[in-house]
Amino acid sequence: MLILGIETTCDETGASVVADGVRVLSNTIASQVDLHARYRGVVPEIASRAHIENILPVVTEAMDSAGVQLKDVDAVAVAHRPGLIGSLLIGVTAAKTLAWALGKPLVGVDHVHAHLYSVRLEATDEPLMPAVGLVCSGGHTALYRVGSFLDVELVGSTLDDAVGEAYDKVASILGL
Repeated sequence: MLILGIETTCDETGASVVADGVRVLSNTIASQVDLHARYRGVVPEIASRAHIENILPVVTEAMDSAGVQLKDVDAVAVAHRPGLIGSLLIGVTAAKTLAWALGKPLVGVDHVHAHLYSVRLEATDEPLMPAVGLVCSGGHTALYRVGSFLDVELVGSTLDDAVGEAYDKVASILGL
């Protein structure tokens, strides 16, 4: 089974083709780092406009890199929450359009849950379940009980700044 995945939750436009839920055939990202650098943070309007410009070339490159055509895809997956609303709208609209035009299913993905699932990509063994999952990304710090990848329950999260945001800011200051 081939899945075309689209990710536009914040400031990077991403597309990937994944086979059988674990084998990454392509992973294409258009970064917006240079666009936001002068503001020392992501500007939502700039991010969503850049997604409009980047989405088609990124999807095309992901398909080419995977060596497959759109007609070969079995479903289209898209990150639909959480994220910047304007950025999400671009990715979801592109994914809905592709799925409809291809007559393929559309799968909405919570991008924080996708962080949890990422340990499965390219892995040779199934992770032991149940497990505890910790997500420390740019805007999120959350602890999950993971019974299975379809049984994910939030145990707790930060109410103020995320640990991942602090990591991002320190990395930026250090030039990493």
